[in-house]
Formats: sequence, C-alpha cells, structure tokens
Amino acid sequence: MKTMTKLAKHLGRLGPAVVASLAAMAAQAANDLPGGPANNQHGFPTPFSRIAVEQQWLHNFVMLICIVIFIGVFGVMFYSIFKHRRSKGARAANFHESTTVEVIWTVVPFLIVIGMALPATKTVVEMKDTTAPDLTVKATGIQWKWGYDYLSGEGAGISFLSTLDPTHRAMSDSGRPSNIDDYLFRVDNPLVVPVGRKVRVITTANDVIHAFGVPSLGVKQDAIPGFVRDTWFRAEKEGDYYGQCYELCGKEHAYMPIHVKVLSQQAYTAWVDTKRKEAAAAADDPSKVWDLAGLQARGAQVYAANCQVCHQANGKGGGAIKALDASPVVLDADKSKQVLVVLHGQNNGAMPAWKQLNDTEIAAVVTYTKNHWSNATGQIVQPAEVAALRK
Repeated sequence: MKTMTKLAKHLGRLGPAVVASLAAMAAQAANDLPGGPANNQHGFPTPFSRIAVEQQWLHNFVMLICIVIFIGVFGVMFYSIFKHRRSKGARAANFHESTTVEVIWTVVPFLIVIGMALPATKTVVEMKDTTAPDLTVKATGIQWKWGYDYLSGEGAGISFLSTLDPTHRAMSDSGRPSNIDDYLFRVDNPLVVPVGRKVRVITTANDVIHAFGVPSLGVKQDAIPGFVRDTWFRAEKEGDYYGQCYELCGKEHAYMPIHVKVLSQQAYTAWVDTKRKEAAAAADDPSKVWDLAGLQARGAQVYAANCQVCHQANGKGGGAIKALDASPVVLDADKSKQVLVVLHGQNNGAMPAWKQLNDTEIAAVVTYTKNHWSNATGQIVQPAEVAALRK
C-alpha cells in the first residue's frame, strides 16, 4: 500500500512535466503541406492534374471491385460452412462436372478482368503519351540532388541544380526540426513550369538509379544511368507541388526532394527572362579567360543578333557598309583597332557605337570575325582587353 502511495506521488510530480512535453510536441507539429504530404494522410494526396485524378479514380474503382469480390467469395464460403455444417446433419453432394458452373466461373472472372483492364489501359496509354509537349525538361538524378535542363519550349537553354535547403539538412543532422511545414522539402532552385502546359520530363541519372516523382501531379518515372526515360504532366492550378526521389539511392536518399513551382504564363515568362539574364551575367564575367572555340560560338550569336543585318551573313557588306571578310582592320595584328571601332563607331555614325554590348560580347564578336569566312588570323580577344580599351 505504501509503494502504491509513493508511485502516485511521483506520477503527480511528473504530471506537469509530461503535459508540458506533450504541449511542446504539439507546438512543433507541422501543418499539412499543400501540394505535398498531409498529417494523418490516408491514400493519395489531393490531385492537381487530370492524370492524377484518373489515377485516383482507377485506384478507387479497382479497390471497390476487389472489395465486392472479397465480400462475395468469403460471404458464400462462410455461409456454406455455417449452413451446411455437420452438426446440422448436412451431407456432401456427390456429383462430377457441371457445365453451367464451369461456364460461370470462366466468364465472370473474364468480364471482371476486362472491366478493370479497359479503364486501366486508357489511363496507362495517356500516362505514356509524351507527344507534342509545350516544354521539355531533362531531370538528371545525382547523389543527392537533381539537375534540370530545359531542352525545348520557352526557357530552352536554362540549366541549374536543385539541392535541399542547407538549413533543413542542419536541422536533420541536429535531430531538432523546428515547426516548418515543408521540412526536408525546401530546395534552393525549384523546377519552374507554366500552368496548363504539357511538360515532358526526360529522366536519367549520373551515378545510381533514382526516381522522379510528384504524386499530386500524377507523375513518377525511374532515372537510370545510361538510359533515358520520359513522362509528362500538366498542372491545372498554380502553386507548389512536392515529391522525392522514390528509389533508395544511397545514404542521403532522404535529402533529395523535388519541388515543382507552377506559375502563370506571364510570371513564367518573367522567370525565364530573369534566369537567362543570370546565366548571361555568370557567363560574361569580364575576368574569365575564354578559349577560341568558346568565343567563336558566343560571337556567332552576337553577330547574328546585331551585325548581320548590315554586314550580311557572308561578311561582305554592301554599299556604304564595309566588308568584314578580308577587311584590313579585321586582319590587322593590332587587335585594338577593331575593338575601338566596335566601341566607338566610325564614318560619322554609318558604323554605330556598340558600347551597350558588354565586354564579353564585344570580345566574342571581334574574335568571331577575325576567324570566320576567309579570315583565319587565329587571334583571340579576351574580355579584359575590351574592358581596358573601354576606359
């Protein structure tokens, strides 16, 4: 009796601490993540694409058929066991083949299978139809991040890596995650796509097998090294949608989330413009030292966009426009002569100044003209040389 009394006293002292601990745990509990997992979730997440809706309908339809079959088969079995038990005096019938029964248990399962196969085939065919996309993105699985390359459509040429937010990794390492709804789902660079557009996703991997999947958009596809697979989705609502690598890919498998950000067409166009400017700024570091091939490739783009309208694609010019092919200024060993012409113009504005081009663009187009058509000087102009002449 004394032992029970002491135990009751100890529990009484622990009571407030237990309550406080439970309250702290409740305070740290995350809310549902729209477009991602939810607390106490059962079944599929809320669908935000037509394919995801069809997948859920198909799942529920097949489950309903299975439940009906389960109830029917086991209902008849249990009824037969109970109704015809030996204690009731039942005697087993003695018969052989029954054509009627054999026809029934052949035809009925066949009809059931066809009833499930038709809608399933329709959905699977739609899932695999990656034709006529508005946008094509390659998703490359890398231990442990995703690489995205926009191959066609608006945004073609944009490339970046998507990595777990380092603060989330730090929280995971410490074992003390804070109250964050998108815990272990936040990335530095989400995959951005426009709403209502068909997005084809080509998957591959650099090292081991990964899997690209976003349940709320109804998309999942393995990413296998040395192979390319593809899938597609069309988000019907703007927002953020989350997935993960769905293949056990190594010790940091849990730190490889997928975040798809769906924007309006206008916002997506603005995002594409921003990313291209960021890429151009990174590529146009004036201190970067280029090789001849890189400058020629960039110079060809600058020439086509700015110079070709006057000097023509063949560099021959025409009328008051001087030719660049076999031009003494272009062939001159003193590279500064042509750079200064591009920077400041000449002939009273007939050749306008192109100071609006940055140092890399001018270096590239000058290098291009010095090594194109019949010109083969082998000369390279670096951005730093242009910067020095600009001053």
